[in-house]
Amino acid sequence: MKVPRIELQPDLDHCIETLARNEYERGLRSIRAGEGDEYLAERTEVLRLLLETANFRDLRRESERYLLQGRKVTLTVYMDEGAVRYKLQVS
Repeated sequence: MKVPRIELQPDLDHCIETLARNEYERGLRSIRAGEGDEYLAERTEVLRLLLETANFRDLRRESERYLLQGRKVTLTVYMDEGAVRYKLQVS
């Protein structure tokens, strides 16, 4: 199974870290309730790694700068060579 690419779209009320944490916790709840599948397990693992390794202070500062300008921000999270990677896109 291909490891999922995850897109998080922060706004002025919900930063990237909050969105990632909420998605991670939602995944854990589903898995514990027996509702998860392999895709959900892998997605939840990618989010766990993001939460453990990302510099959320810098991500928050950069994304808020664009959000205050009225621009849309998307953080794409993915695995590459066994490590979590992410890219901030602004439109």
